[in-house]
Formats: sequence, structure tokens, C-alpha cells
Amino acid sequence: MSDGSERLELHQFPYSHYNEKVRWALDFKGVPHRRISYLPGPHMTAMRKLAGASATPVLRIGGVVVAGSAEIIDVLEGQYPEPPLYPADAAQRRAALDLQAFFDEEVAPAVRRALFAELLLEPAYLCRLFASEKPLLTRLAYRAMQPLIRPAMRQMMKIDSAHLGTARHTIRAALDRVAAQAGPGGYLIGEHFSIADLAAAALLAPACGPSHPDMELPAPRPARVEAWFAEWADHPGTLWVRSIYAKHRPRRVLPLRVAAD
Repeated sequence: MSDGSERLELHQFPYSHYNEKVRWALDFKGVPHRRISYLPGPHMTAMRKLAGASATPVLRIGGVVVAGSAEIIDVLEGQYPEPPLYPADAAQRRAALDLQAFFDEEVAPAVRRALFAELLLEPAYLCRLFASEKPLLTRLAYRAMQPLIRPAMRQMMKIDSAHLGTARHTIRAALDRVAAQAGPGGYLIGEHFSIADLAAAALLAPACGPSHPDMELPAPRPARVEAWFAEWADHPGTLWVRSIYAKHRPRRVLPLRVAAD
């Protein structure tokens, strides 16, 4: 581990599955880091100033800023190679990175779209998810902004009847795939845990409810959120996600979370 590891800052949303990929990689590699959490919507100005784009996650490593979960993990793999997330075998490495790309591009947006279709109908709970670390006045202001924020989020995520059916089909197909593809040891590529398993499990986590503090939505949960988890609970792919979390997701290297200004 380099002497500059304490300077790592992860700019993130709590509970976000793209951000969870990076949290998992940092914790798996034992890299100390500082987490700075933002409110969805108001975060865009800060992210554009920091990284030139509005999306999270963004990782600052000293004076270098890296945006995007796959790009961040690639940098971490180069600077903190142990324990590895990329298979040593070249063919397996290509297959693992291709699988990460598939889940990043096809599955993760579907999971987000379908889950937020439920969460946007529960504005108080939505505020609790993303604003619980903020001061009271910030929480109240964010709650008051919901009538403006929710329509923008629906448009950005394409949350409408034309896309929601496809999103649920994509989630179920992805759960089918991990259940069928996992080998005798439980891994998607080869015989060891890799970026393929991390990406698939992290990006499916919002549908599968793994028991981990970074992704376990707080209780009590609204009835529609409970119904969301119940929809996928008995699928073999959900059991695979939970098993990968249980085997390979550290609880946390640094518990510190810092609220953004």
C-alpha cells in the first residue's frame, strides 16, 4: 500500500450500486479512504467542477481525479495489485472485463430504473436514504425540493411504462445468467473471485438485499420496497449474490463518511 493511500477520497451516493463497486474494491484491497456523500440532484454542480461530468463515483487519488466505477477499479488494480481482482490468465481477464462491461451497461441501468420507480413514490423514505447524514436544515430543504427533483430523475432514468417492463425482464435475465454461469466454486470466470463476480453482485445488490451496511436499506422500509425485495428473493441468482457478499465483501476498511458541503 502506498504512503498516499490516506489521501484517497471517494465522492459517492450512499446505497448506489455503481458506487458500491468502488467501495467493495477499496475494502477488498484494504485501501484506507475517505467517503464524501452527496445528494442526488444537487450533486451535479460539485461533480462537474471536480470531474467534468455529473455522475458518481469519482475518486480523487492525491491530485488525480478518476470518474466511473470501471475506470476507478482499473486504476486501483494498477496501484494496489494485491489481492487481485483481474484474473492472471489473459483470456479469463478479457472475459471478466467483458462481463463487467455487460453489467455496467445493460443490467445496472435496468436495476436503477426499476427500483427508483418504487422509491420515487416514497419521497420521505428517498430523503432518508440519501440525506440521513446531512444537517437537519439540509434534510428539510431536500425534502421540500422533491416535487422538482422527482420528475427530473424520472426523465433521466427513463422511468416510464415503456421501459419498466423491459427493465424487470433484464434483471430477471441477469439473475438467470449468474445462477447458470457460476462454476463449481461459485465464480463466474475461472476458479477465483474476480471483477466479474464483484461487478455482477454489486450491480444486482439493490434487487437482492445482501446483508451489508453499505447496501442494506434502512428499516422500517415502505411496503412497496419490501414487495420489491420479495419479487426477487427466491431466485437462485439472488442467493448467488448474497453468497458472494458473504464470502468476499469486507465489512469496511474505513467507517468514516463525510457529508459534502
